Amino acid sequence: MYTTFNGFLDDWKQEAALTLQVLDKLTDDSLNQKVSDAQPRTIGEIAWHVVQSVPFFVNQIGLQQEIPASEEGSAAAIAQAYRRASEAVVAELNANWADQDDKLPQPLKLFGVIDTTVGGVLNGLIRHQIHHRGQITILMRQAGLAAPGVYGPNEEETAAMRAAQANS
Repeated sequence: MYTTFNGFLDDWKQEAALTLQVLDKLTDDSLNQKVSDAQPRTIGEIAWHVVQSVPFFVNQIGLQQEIPASEEGSAAAIAQAYRRASEAVVAELNANWADQDDKLPQPLKLFGVIDTTVGGVLNGLIRHQIHHRGQITILMRQAGLAAPGVYGPNEEETAAMRAAQANS
């Protein structure tokens, strides 16, 4: 649980950068990749959900962030919309909440039904993003894309490191 807004912002900056690494690797052709006909949600739909969830979550704690409409369009548009949403959250928290750590333990009902705190909502935002980022990376593989290494090297990065070690 977060005890300071700066603690959240440190995590957010790291996780947002990792999410952008993933979103920046998407291609327009990959956006229609889905798990199966029984699970028809596509990479594009999940990626837009990640974008929209940023302002949706923080609006639950009293921020007033615009929730972007999901657009038919390019992978680059998704990454750019995420970049803007992430930067807007950082800017607003820095400008208005940075010295108000006492708000973090305040109770609230997330989505009107889940008992939590302001800090709990921020924690949920981070975990929600990580969850969907994992879904996207699996679908990237199904779409023939190499998912970037997020918390460590991916398969291709590991192979390159092993090859470099073997050649040295």
